[in-house]
Amino acid sequence: MRFLLLIILLPCLVNAQSLSGRVEDEKGVGLSAVSLAICRVSDSIVTKYLLTDEAGNFRLNRAPPFPLLFRITSTGYQSVDTILNSNAIFLFRLKVSTKTLSNVVVSASKPLIEVMPEKTVFNVSQSIIGSGGNAFELLQKSPGVVVDPGDGITMNGKSGVRIYIDGRPSPLSLQELAAMLRSMPATDVDAIEIISNPSSRYEAAGNAGIINLRLKKSKSLGTNGTVSAGWSLGMFPKYNGSISINHRTKKINVFGSYSSTRGSYEGYLNLYRYQNDSIFDQRSVTGSKSRSQNIKIGTDWTISRKHTLGILGNINLSTNKSDTKSHTPIAGKDDKQIAQILQAETNGNRHRRNGSINLNYRFADTIGRSLSVDMDYGYFDLDGNASTQNRYSDQNDLTIFRSGFSNQTPVTIRFAAAQAGWEMKWKGGRFNAGWRSALAATDNRFSFFNDNAGTATIDKTRSNDFKYTENIHAAYAQFQKQKKKWGYQFGLRLEQTESLGELTAVNNITDQRVKRSYLNVFPSAGITYQPHAKHGMGLSYSRRIDRPSYQDLNPFENRIDELTYQKGNPFLRPQFTDNIEIKHTYAYKLTTILSFSDVKDFFASITDTIEGRRNFITQQNITRQRVYSLSAALPFKFTSWWSGYASAGVNHNRYRSDFGRGKEIRINATVANIYQQHTFIISKKWTGELSSFYLSPYVWGGTYKCRSIWNIDLGLQTKILNEQATIRLSFTDIFQRLPWSGTSRLGSLYIAGKGGWESRQVRLNLSYRFGRKEIKASRQRATSLEDLNKRVQ
Repeated sequence: MRFLLLIILLPCLVNAQSLSGRVEDEKGVGLSAVSLAICRVSDSIVTKYLLTDEAGNFRLNRAPPFPLLFRITSTGYQSVDTILNSNAIFLFRLKVSTKTLSNVVVSASKPLIEVMPEKTVFNVSQSIIGSGGNAFELLQKSPGVVVDPGDGITMNGKSGVRIYIDGRPSPLSLQELAAMLRSMPATDVDAIEIISNPSSRYEAAGNAGIINLRLKKSKSLGTNGTVSAGWSLGMFPKYNGSISINHRTKKINVFGSYSSTRGSYEGYLNLYRYQNDSIFDQRSVTGSKSRSQNIKIGTDWTISRKHTLGILGNINLSTNKSDTKSHTPIAGKDDKQIAQILQAETNGNRHRRNGSINLNYRFADTIGRSLSVDMDYGYFDLDGNASTQNRYSDQNDLTIFRSGFSNQTPVTIRFAAAQAGWEMKWKGGRFNAGWRSALAATDNRFSFFNDNAGTATIDKTRSNDFKYTENIHAAYAQFQKQKKKWGYQFGLRLEQTESLGELTAVNNITDQRVKRSYLNVFPSAGITYQPHAKHGMGLSYSRRIDRPSYQDLNPFENRIDELTYQKGNPFLRPQFTDNIEIKHTYAYKLTTILSFSDVKDFFASITDTIEGRRNFITQQNITRQRVYSLSAALPFKFTSWWSGYASAGVNHNRYRSDFGRGKEIRINATVANIYQQHTFIISKKWTGELSSFYLSPYVWGGTYKCRSIWNIDLGLQTKILNEQATIRLSFTDIFQRLPWSGTSRLGSLYIAGKGGWESRQVRLNLSYRFGRKEIKASRQRATSLEDLNKRVQ
């Protein structure tokens, strides 16, 4: 039997009827990840593609008109082709094939980028360029996603993206999430899902939408696995390696993986600023060495055809040592004569330990009912310390005076969550409802020491203990239905939040306590219409929230150097976003989206002045941000050997706020972005890839006006050893145009800055698959530790 793995997705938005059913083996056990290709009867052209879930069920809410050619394929089983003439609940049983994988001919591979009605999927495992780096770099290569100079992530011109990992949002703050993803090899990631306008069934957090990183799971019956190793070189070499093993029987699936990274990195940050009557020309270089380990282990037990139980655990360990040296001439604003030169060196060490455990139960029957229950517990521990030595000198390098300080910053976070979701057919449509509770407690201790002549004494005015607890309880309901050419969905989510922040200073003078309790309503609605087989249209609305990270609420002052501080804001309010989106799809290919977002209490990174020379960086709410955007995406295939994906967008941003004392923000910015990816089949064994990205001048953090950035990446791939081993060679940011530069002006403070890390790299990656090859995916599942991860520091 010749098996087909047809994964060709040309999505449409709307159709008149739904299609659902179940695929089983000969013993009645549901088969997960079975390929279902829906084809036109007239010419067998694929119009839709979907996969069965972990229980073997499938559902398509907007199916093409009947009759349909239904093509079912799963390696290890005999293929089934059948014609469906009417809407019903279908049951298919596949017979085990007697042929081996050596006889299989793969007629099509999964496209690198899939455009679906509700999301865009970047299939990282198919990318040559994506291999060899880390997970954070993959985000930078995802269509429509931009990483700003502060490691913030924007999508369609909007900040506040919620990052999910395997279906659950990470409880890490922006900085710690970036550090964790940098410690994760790109080879651990299977796909990145980009959801721009989530419905009420998703967490309300994430005003710009959701990005879900699906990690790899082994997909074979029996025992099998993959081992990989990678090397890359920018300024310094970097290494990564991983191994994953899977053992699967009819009832039990046990899987595990281990990966590690190590390497040295170099970056720079230059800040030229006018402040009061002085000019500061700071130039700094940071070198760092890091090591990380990632461990994942789990098991799924298929109790019966309807019931599945699973447990999943993750551990991430990482260390980072950094050394930052800065040189800052200080001159008068009028005469430009250098009065002093500040030379500073900061050495830092950070040790992170975070992990989670998930218990999942799922029920699914053949009439469209399903129940999913998750219970989670997670932890995050950070041991951090840093020491800084400052030396002031004149132009002749004669020392004027010296100073030094150090700090210790241990952080402990514990979080737990539970959720349940029910889905069923109702009134000719689909109804789902659920509940979720999440509890988080964080303890941030900050000990500040002044170093004088080698003696460290604690500074009680800057040392404190900040504790923060937060409880969020949510309930949601959603209904969707298709009727002829029309489809609609509406939902409602309620979230009750209770939070308490307590700052206890060592001197017992500056204690602060902030308690909040609020109930929020998050509606979502959508309507779709397909007047013609090649045209589909949709209109959707949703309301979202972004809560401050735990660290941004901590009001202690943390010195970056002698002249620059960071401080939290305990009175920082959540930001709320109303999103409206109009979407059109033509010929199952070209997708066009027009959207508008209104953000209230937008988080802005504000740099302000204190004590004459010094300045501090903090988060503040600005009154409003408005974003208008238009984007288009098109997968294409010019020839049998040349295919790819292209997208382009333009958005207009408006930022408004008045802090008084002449400090006002009024910025308008129209920003364009272009992304394209090309895949070239050079021969049976060789494949090439080219991708590029361009972002016109943009605004970062609500105050910085930044110049344009762009990059070009190249990659080459070959398969050896009977296609069990893959070698990938790639070059990233060939022309080194990703480093940023920009200016900011707030009142009398003007800053011109630029910086970046070693984005130009050459990478080499080797992977080898071993064991049995009959493909049968282990199940992918979400857990209830959803919106916590992004906010941990």
